[in-house]
Amino acid sequence: MCGSVADADLIDLSIGLVDGVESEPFPPSVDAFDHEEGAERLAATLRSQGYDVDADDFPDGMGLAWEEVRAIAHAGTHLDAPWHYGPDVDGEPAKTIDEIPLEWCRGNAVVLDFRRKDPGDEISRADIAGALADLDHDLSPGELVLIQTGADELWGTPEYLTDFPGMSAAGTKFLVERGVRVIGTDAYGFDKPFATMGERYEETGDEVELWPAHLAGREVEYCQIEKMANLDALPRRTEVPIVAFPIEIEGGSAGWVRPVAMLDGRGGESGGETA
Repeated sequence: MCGSVADADLIDLSIGLVDGVESEPFPPSVDAFDHEEGAERLAATLRSQGYDVDADDFPDGMGLAWEEVRAIAHAGTHLDAPWHYGPDVDGEPAKTIDEIPLEWCRGNAVVLDFRRKDPGDEISRADIAGALADLDHDLSPGELVLIQTGADELWGTPEYLTDFPGMSAAGTKFLVERGVRVIGTDAYGFDKPFATMGERYEETGDEVELWPAHLAGREVEYCQIEKMANLDALPRRTEVPIVAFPIEIEGGSAGWVRPVAMLDGRGGESGGETA
């Protein structure tokens, strides 16, 4: 990690919760209350407790602004827990999001560039091995791997849901078997798009076409970060210190997360190779 967090250059690798956005199949709903509405609501709360307070009693008639958010835990940038994939992992109970060790969610990241892949393509074990060879990098236990597809450029549009490649089961296992606990992607999903999986299942009748990368988590224990962004803003491809701590939801399958790269200025140009 960086020598001094206070002096680090910070790069936000997330997207937030956006009211009604077309890039979510179940978009968040965000109702905002301004300061005047806040005064009305706070005054009403106090009156319900027996106190004689009106909105006009607040300075300038303004109280506190706030928002009411209704969203699934898989909206926006989020970390999927092993419980999302199934009830157990290799015979052991699967961890929920509140059971994920924070140590898994910090460390050096490796960025693997698959922007050359077409929408609907699968990222294979050979693809990943080749990308690591291109970087002349051997994975170490505890490293995070970030899959760059370029799909984050489509955020805000319906195409964000359909135009991206996805991970394979074999590629996922390849990373986890080398000590990777967290794998991120800048795409909507970790697997191929829904329609691609549906079409392949109808063609073959083979259940392995349905969420294969997710369901690899029933055999190997890992977490995935979906809907990352700004990987092209990183100045290097390896040794990228990041933190990605999820919010705790008791017994939850996922938690919202804001991954942040904390760089010490050793990298070169944006998108460059290892420093």
